[in-house]
Amino acid sequence: MKRLKPEERYKLNVRKQEKKLEDFAEHEFEWANHLIQWYGWKKEDLPDDEYRASAFFLNREYRNKPGSLTLLYQMYLRCGRELPDVTKENAFDILRFRFKMYAVLLKNGGY
Repeated sequence: MKRLKPEERYKLNVRKQEKKLEDFAEHEFEWANHLIQWYGWKKEDLPDDEYRASAFFLNREYRNKPGSLTLLYQMYLRCGRELPDVTKENAFDILRFRFKMYAVLLKNGGY
């Protein structure tokens, strides 16, 4: 098996990271839609901070703001580690909290 040169390894690693971020963006696009639907079913208004984070994914604003998707992905991983396991009873609350944290990061990051 041929060994990769350092430049080739670097490019391969960058492609893997880009693929993870693209998958994350598509995943959160879907969950942003679900969050909006859940608020519609409950006949409640979406809070501004959760709406801002949802709109960020739905409008694909991360394409114009370098570094923002990486920052949000790190928060997603942190939420996965620190929040309790998702059950039917707490799924909506955990999703709401995650999007609130995204909004805080976007605001503090200047996005």
